[in-house]
Amino acid sequence: MYDVFGLVLPFFGLIFLGFVVARITRQPLEALGWMNTFIIYVALPALFFQLLSKTPIEQLTEWGYILGAVAATYIVFTVMFVASVLTDRDIASATIKGLASAYGNIGYMGPGLALLSFGEAAAVPVALIFCFENIIHFAVAPMMMALAGGDKTPPLTLALDVIKKIVLHPFIIATAVGVAAAAMHFSAPVPLERLLDTLARAAAPCALFAMGVTLALRPLRRVPTELGYIAALKLIVHPIICYLMLSAVGDFDPVWVYAAVLLAALPTATNVFVIAQQYGVWVERASASILITTVLSVATVTGLLYLIKSGLLPPDLFPGG
Repeated sequence: MYDVFGLVLPFFGLIFLGFVVARITRQPLEALGWMNTFIIYVALPALFFQLLSKTPIEQLTEWGYILGAVAATYIVFTVMFVASVLTDRDIASATIKGLASAYGNIGYMGPGLALLSFGEAAAVPVALIFCFENIIHFAVAPMMMALAGGDKTPPLTLALDVIKKIVLHPFIIATAVGVAAAAMHFSAPVPLERLLDTLARAAAPCALFAMGVTLALRPLRRVPTELGYIAALKLIVHPIICYLMLSAVGDFDPVWVYAAVLLAALPTATNVFVIAQQYGVWVERASASILITTVLSVATVTGLLYLIKSGLLPPDLFPGG
């Protein structure tokens, strides 16, 4: 258990430091803009490129793995979405609740914690899950809001906007370039390699610190009545379903399975608040969901890592199946 605390303490400690510093300095949320720009457009793309470009190309086409992990996410989304629609008859708010229950913080928290826990072997599964889940997320939110009548954008314009968000997202560009570099066995010149390594090492600390700042500057004003269900689905049900799906789909490398389950166990993504704010739906409660699931994840993620590291959670429930 001491080893597990050694893993999660620096990780959650950076979030806590960001939270405390933001409370002390009282800088406006807008002051975080350039830090977020650095993380999203420079540091994390450099990390994804560095790790993927050195990966054998055959490891980048595990479609059964991708489908299993993404299906687990959308099973959870569907459960919350349907339950909410049946209760409130509101597609827009049901979409945000579904995303809060299923869309984990796999961009800011995922790479750092997975690499810290399982080493560089976790880089490929993290990048694959991130890219394919986000491609679907970028499509689902505007599609559901259009269905709810909250988005009056013409269908063709909406489709082009979705494609643009997918194609131009810096993480997805970096992943595509990294895959191309792996296919061509490209090696960067030494000065460029050092620059990329420096940027990649900065990605996780900066992302986690920025996340703590963001949580501190979004005060908890309104706790959703559905919070118990959202937290249970996101932090407990989602990783269980992901584990069962990957065990049923095929025999994968243990690191790949554990990386996917860990990503599924992460708290609600900050992007859920951004989407809620964009459409003016369930905004304060989305913010509350992010804050509270992040706090609770200190215990649930620590517990999951203990199960993995102690050998209590086998990498495959159905070996040889």
